[in-house]
Formats: sequence, structure tokens, C-alpha cells
Amino acid sequence: MSLLVVGLSHRSAPVSVLERASLSADAQFKLVQDTVAAEPATEAALLATCNRIELYADVDKFHAGVAELSTLLAQHSGVGLDELTPHLYVHYEDRAVHHLFSVACGLDSMVVGEGQILGQIKDSLARAQDQHSAGRLLNDLFQQALRVGKRAHSETGIDRAGQSLVTFGLEQLAEGGDVDTWARGKKALVIGAGSMSSLAAATLARAGVAEITVANRTAERAERLAAILDEGGTGVRARAVPMDAVPHELTRADLAVSCTGATGLVLTAEAVAETVAARTGAPVEPVGAAPDTGTAETMPAARDGAAPAPVAEENCPLDLASVPSGFSVMGDAAVAGMDAATLEQHAAWAAGGSATERREPARRGPGADAELITALAATATSAGRVPERRRPEPVAEVPRPRPSLYLLDLAMPRDVDVAVHRLAGVRLVDIESLADASADAPMAADVDQVRRIVGDEVTAFGAAQRAARITPTVVALRSMAAEVVAGEIARLEGRLPGLDAKHRSEITQTVKRVVDKLLHAPTVRVKQLAAEPGGAGYADALRTLFDLDQETVASVSRAENSTEKNRGPA
Repeated sequence: MSLLVVGLSHRSAPVSVLERASLSADAQFKLVQDTVAAEPATEAALLATCNRIELYADVDKFHAGVAELSTLLAQHSGVGLDELTPHLYVHYEDRAVHHLFSVACGLDSMVVGEGQILGQIKDSLARAQDQHSAGRLLNDLFQQALRVGKRAHSETGIDRAGQSLVTFGLEQLAEGGDVDTWARGKKALVIGAGSMSSLAAATLARAGVAEITVANRTAERAERLAAILDEGGTGVRARAVPMDAVPHELTRADLAVSCTGATGLVLTAEAVAETVAARTGAPVEPVGAAPDTGTAETMPAARDGAAPAPVAEENCPLDLASVPSGFSVMGDAAVAGMDAATLEQHAAWAAGGSATERREPARRGPGADAELITALAATATSAGRVPERRRPEPVAEVPRPRPSLYLLDLAMPRDVDVAVHRLAGVRLVDIESLADASADAPMAADVDQVRRIVGDEVTAFGAAQRAARITPTVVALRSMAAEVVAGEIARLEGRLPGLDAKHRSEITQTVKRVVDKLLHAPTVRVKQLAAEPGGAGYADALRTLFDLDQETVASVSRAENSTEKNRGPA
């Protein structure tokens, strides 16, 4: 197995970078196509959600695979490789399996334990199968990930820790209060009619809102969702309106949830300010400074296309020259390989150390991309992933008046202008707000049990994949044995032409049984040995001992892989 994943998520990149790196459906399709067309990769699948973009591939070379996948992600996202690289993480082989299984269980989600990711993994596999880019490895991996996720939810209480992003967002709007009490009697506007918007509408209906208005560019989908809500038995009044009615409907609504696939803003700060002014009869003024959201408005380095300046640390017991440029010295890569004493010093320093700005790095030369890729691959080899950059210090909030309008933006890229955060009388919760809030959310005790499940499943998956590698060799061996038996029976018939059919059949079966018994013990044992770590060499030994034709073994493997590429999702 040579599984490689290169990606970025809410854990490794600010929302402003995730937003710019988000891919349209066409771009996702083309990225997977270009990945399987690249030399290092034979299979590819893309997992793209509102808070992660991960490219999975079966590669024959690690460093070449990291270079190719990183470059393709940069090209198709439109974010420069030098800016994207500090936010990428890399997982390889068992680490990659562990990562996807953790994702499937909701352990890597913004809201720990949420179950929506299972549907997104299933959709990713289905798209890869439609493109014929998923072979044996990715089919097995993604289908097993779905089973592991389902097992985690059925055998543990992870659901008690997890909830949908919608529910978590509504809790943030309610500022810790009971969502049902907060939502009861309110008028809601849902912008969009996709899966997330539908979930938001259903959640609001159960919470007891009085009315839900659905706005969507495709009228039929809005009408269908409104009809479902009407017939849902919750008593909520639901109706559909066209998208151009959103400004008017916003003046009637108490809260709005937006999750569309639009590439531009659906609600500008000016439009929201006008709406609130119309409701209150007074002009809306910004309150203080906007929260530090990591957007282009608050990060000049991101605006001009350069990555944020790296940070150096004073009195750090670490050889800073060994840390790849652009990576946080607080991260996993920095402490990889330290002895215990140095690690203790580093921990003490990290707890109370101070930071100073490092000098601005020199302008990158023509070989910059190669240097970035080399640094990325080296870091991933030692630490398993590129560490997260340090988050900015929180900015003290300015007292605000009670909101007259609540907005929940679940889109990526964002639907609601980030400047709305500054408007008095409006409370906006978006993906970045949720990321900040979820970082401090308590984790359920069941998370440890889920982690154990993931660990066991990773071990079992690795053993199964190692055992599967030797299957084509075993098949080729048995095929060769069958040919030897057939040849000897043909020679016997030539020497004994008068042999009747009954005796010929009995002799044939006897010879086959002898061959099967001779091959049974070694083939069973070699599969067991191959399933153990370091067992890859047993297939080579078997081919050498029995002088098996390499092309025969390869043809069996290609036939099995071709069949796997057309399997449906679990």
C-alpha cells in the first residue's frame, strides 16, 4: 500500500485560506482527472467539504507524490504553492488510513462526533467511481472508513458529543441558551436548498420557529423543500420565494441561515445594514473593530498573495535552522526526535516563552517551489503531517446592543460579508466563528473509546491490505500448478490411449488433490506472514522459489484492480 493524502482543513489553515482554496464541482472533477494522469498516482479521490480539502492517491513514490499532489492542489485552487504549503498536511500509508478513519468517526470535525461527514465520504467515493479513478486501494479504504464511522456511532456515545454544524451554529447564535426556547416563535429565512440548507430548515422546524421561508435559485428545489416542511408534522408554516426576494424577506425574518454554492457574496454588509435600519428605523453604525477573522481585510500579507511571516521564538531550546521555513516551531515537526530532557525544556519554554518577529524572508527565487515541496515532504516523513500554524491572539470584544437580526453562514466560500460582524444590532455566526468556538468545546468521554476503535481498525486494514498484496502471486502459483496438472494428464492420455473416462477422471482428481494438499499449507502460511508488518517480501520469495512469471502476476493484479474501479459505494 502506498496511500498518500495531502490536504488542508480548519485545523491547519485559517478560513480565509480555506475559502480561497475551495473548489467548484468542475474544478474537483478536473483535479481528480489530472491526479490520476500524473506519473506518481494510479488512483485518486477528493474529499472536499466546507472545512476541508483532501486529495487521496495511491502513489509509487512518496516525495514525487507529495510534490505532484501539492502542485495540483495549488493549481486548481488558484492559491499559490508558496502560500498554500504552510497550511498543508501530509499523511502516508498507515497514518493516512488513521486520518481518514478519524475523519469518518467525526474526531477531526469542527464539531467532534458530527455524522454528516459520513455522507460526504460516501459522495466522494461515488464521484471517484464515476470517474473510474478509484481502484482496489481507495475502494477498500473509503468503504472501510464508512463502516468504521458507522461502528463508532453505533457502539459508542460519540453522538452525545457530536451534533450537526447547524445545531452547533444555532447554539452559538443563542449564546449558550436553550435553542428551542430561543428559536420558538421566530421567523426564519433559509437561503439555499441543498443538503446543509435542508438540514438547517428541518432543525429550525423541530426547534419551534413559527415560519420558514426558503429562497433558492432553482424554484423547484425551494418549493420541494417548503412542501416537505409543510408536511413534516411540526406545525411550521413554510413557503418558497425566488432569490431576488431575499432583501425583502430579510426585513421580515428574525434569523437567516445561508448555505449556497455561490462564488460571490449573497448578503453584503450594506444590504444587511439597510435591512436592520428598515427594521429599527435608525441607521446602523459599526461597533468597534471587527473580530480577528483572518480575512484579507485583517491580514495584509494574505491580501498581496504572500504567506504570513513566520515566527521565531526567544530562548527556544531548539535548533531553529533545522525547522523548515514557514512552519511553526511550536508544532509537532519542531519537537520530533528530541530527547526527553530537551523535550522537557521545550515544554517549559512553550508554556511561558515569548515571541519576537523574525526578519522578513528574502524574496523567493525560481527554485522556491522545489524547496517548499522538499521541506513539506521532510516534515511529513518525521512528524506525519505539517503542523498547524499558531492562531492569532483573540481580540477583546466591544459591548454590543441586543441583536434584532441573527445570521448563520454555513457556506464555503462565505455567503455573508465578514464586515457584518461589525454591525450593531446583528449577530453573525460563520464557519470561522464556529471554528473558534469548537476549539474550546469539551469532548465526550466516548471519544477515547472511538480512538481505540480507530486504532484497531487501522491495524486490521493494514493487515488485510498486506495480505491482499500476495493474493495475485498465490493465484498465479495455483494457475501454474493447474497448468502442470493439465499437461501431465495430457501426457498420460498419450501414453494410455485406451484409458476409459472413469479412470481418467479418477486419476485427474487424485493428481489435483495431491497438488492442492502440497500447496495448501504454504499458501495459507504465506498469507498470514504477509499480513504482518514487514511481510511484503514474502510475495517476492514465492515468485522466486516457484519461478513465477512476473507478467502473469501483474495481469492478475490489473484484472482485480479493474473490477474494483467499478464497484458501487457501501
